[in-house]
Amino acid sequence: MQINNGAIIDHAYGISTIDVEYKTAHFASSHLIVEGDRAALIDCGTNYSVPLLMLALQNKGIAPQQVQYLILTHVHLDHAGGAGQLMQKLPNATLLLHPRGARHMVDPRILYASASSVYGEVEMARSYGQLIPVAADRVRAVQDGESVELNGRELSFLDTPGHAKHHVCVYDRKSRGVFSGDTFGLSYRAVHVNGEPFVFPSTTPPQFDPEAAHASIERIVALQPECVYLTHYGRITDIPKLAADLHECLDAFVALAQRVQDAGHARHRLLRDELTHYLLQRLQTLGNKQPRELILAALELDIELNAQGLEFWLDSLPK
Repeated sequence: MQINNGAIIDHAYGISTIDVEYKTAHFASSHLIVEGDRAALIDCGTNYSVPLLMLALQNKGIAPQQVQYLILTHVHLDHAGGAGQLMQKLPNATLLLHPRGARHMVDPRILYASASSVYGEVEMARSYGQLIPVAADRVRAVQDGESVELNGRELSFLDTPGHAKHHVCVYDRKSRGVFSGDTFGLSYRAVHVNGEPFVFPSTTPPQFDPEAAHASIERIVALQPECVYLTHYGRITDIPKLAADLHECLDAFVALAQRVQDAGHARHRLLRDELTHYLLQRLQTLGNKQPRELILAALELDIELNAQGLEFWLDSLPK
C-alpha cells in the first residue's frame, strides 16, 4: 500500500509501520496499532508527516475519531514535531508521553529553541516547521510501569533514559512487542548485513548517558519480547543478539569519545572520523559488501549527531 514515496508495512496483531518521509524513505516511521474499532499511533514525525499519517489512516479504514491515543516515545522533533498539528485532526485522542516531556507539548517554545540551537533556523523551517501547542487537558504524563487500555488491549510504559531523560518505551502484551523509539538503537534497511538488520546506538545531544542507555536496553531484553519496533526503522527480531551488538557499540562509541577528549578544536572532526571508521569496519567484519558511498549516505546524519551527543556527554563529566 503506497503513500507517496513512502509505504505502509503491515505486521501481525494489527500493527503497521508507516513511513513518515523524514529526510528520506525508510528513515523514520510511526507505528499504528489497531484493536477493533480503536487505534493508537506511536510517534508521529514532523508537521510535514501529518498528511501522510492522515492518508494512512484513511487507507486503513480508520476515521480520525477512532484514534484513542497518540503516544510519543520522546519529544525529539523527528518523533514528536508534528504532534500539535496531528492532535488537531484527532478529536478524541489523548497524548501520552513521559512526565519530563509533557510540558514541552503544552508549551513548545523551549523545545523549539533547543532544537534551533542544534539545527539552525533554516533547517528548522525546512525539516520541522513551527511547533503547535497541545491543550493541557489532552496531555497525559505516564509513569514508569503504568498501563493504558486500547479497547481492552494493554499497553505498558517503561521509563528508559539513556538516549534522552524523557524517553519511554511501550510494551504491547498482545504482540509481545516493544515500541522502542531510539532506546534500542537504529537499523536502516539501506544498510544491512546479508539481508539481516544492522543496529547501532543513537547518542544524539543533549542528554546521552551511556550507563543509563545500557540499563534501558537490558530492561527491554528482560521482557523477552518477540520483536522490537524501531522508529528508525521498522520491526526487528533476534533481540538478545541485537542487544549484545548495541552494548558492544555503546562501549566502543564511549571509548572513541574518551580517546579524543583532549583534542581541543579538532575533537569534533576526529570523533566523526573515528565513528565513521568504526561503523565501516564493523559492517565489513560482519559481512556487509555494500559500497562505502552507499553506507555513508545512509549513516552520515547519525554519525554527525552521535558525535555531537558524545561531546555533550564528555563536557558533562566532572572535571
